Amino acid sequence: MEWLGFAGTLITALGSLIAVIVTNKANNVKMLHQMELQQLNFKAELKQAQAVTDTKITELTREVREHNNFAKRVPVLEEQMGSNTRRIENLERKA
Repeated sequence: MEWLGFAGTLITALGSLIAVIVTNKANNVKMLHQMELQQLNFKAELKQAQAVTDTKITELTREVREHNNFAKRVPVLEEQMGSNTRRIENLERKA
């Protein structure tokens, strides 16, 4: 009769071990799925951040080009102003 008690204990232990293995396997699958979702969300957020950065770079590039164009025109305007100043001085001397 003692072997029946031992057999019952052994069956209970095996059942518990199988339950633990099945539970761990299910939790691992669930955790992997959650990690994959997090990775997809991270990739989507990264893509959105990259799009914002690209837009800002494009706008900054446009502003720099506009500034460079202005910087090229200033010396020309200064030269024209000098020329106009001399012409005005000449006209004033004649008058």
